[in-house]
Amino acid sequence: MIGIIGGTGIYRMEGLELIEKRAVSTPFGDPSAPLLRGRLGKQEVVFLPRHGNQHQFLPSEVNYRANIYALKMVGVTKIIGISAVGSLRREIAPGDLSVPDQYFDWTRGQREGSFFGKGLVAHISTAKPVCPALTSAISRAGQALELTVHVNKSYACVEGPRLGTQAESFFLRDSAGCDLVGMTNIPEAFLAREAQICYATITIATDYDCWLDDPEQHVSVAKVLELYGKSLHKVNSLLKYLLNNPFPEVECQCRASLKEALLTPEDALTDDQKTLLTVLRK
Repeated sequence: MIGIIGGTGIYRMEGLELIEKRAVSTPFGDPSAPLLRGRLGKQEVVFLPRHGNQHQFLPSEVNYRANIYALKMVGVTKIIGISAVGSLRREIAPGDLSVPDQYFDWTRGQREGSFFGKGLVAHISTAKPVCPALTSAISRAGQALELTVHVNKSYACVEGPRLGTQAESFFLRDSAGCDLVGMTNIPEAFLAREAQICYATITIATDYDCWLDDPEQHVSVAKVLELYGKSLHKVNSLLKYLLNNPFPEVECQCRASLKEALLTPEDALTDDQKTLLTVLRK
């Protein structure tokens, strides 16, 4: 099943034929909102607004663990996220879509970033944190719809909620080699990998952050919301195309990320830890 995590401005899924609204509790607390299960195109999907139904959660306040765990509990094995980002490159113009394949974590440790700990130890590989099969499917959909979808890009995740300084923007672009900057994909992407879920994000560039000399191009909330809203039809078109066409069946390492990651002997685990592993391994 496919899960869709909506970002800023996306609190319901356009065209979703609702089957069930379900409140889910997890060992990590409640997700951002009740899960909406329904049909979109030819696929059954589960929708979750990342920031809550009323956009009440800052990026650092989102319960990412509960969100990913809740989606896995109801059978989601693929996640497509939707996110607003700033562009750190001229060639990624405001309004363009991208699917990053790398992440640079520039958060400040406020976010709970793993399902593991407290007696349960595992180390997953995040060398390639994004599902290549999902990325290819989204890229092909963009080509079919004649939409610009940039791939092979790096996303820097910052803590927020403030917008960045020029010094930070230059550092992320020039020293860290990033192409996009946002506030929400970490630890979401890494938790999806811990849960053996295929993950990719469709980003919408809303601005050039603040690295350009022209202050008219610098990011502001008003500009973000204006351009983001104008670009959502592109994302909706992509999703409809994707969900009306079968995903190719490929051998995907995302779905086996825990195979050799666990270090704690399973006979040393508590019943709750064993239940946690059972869900993550599904």
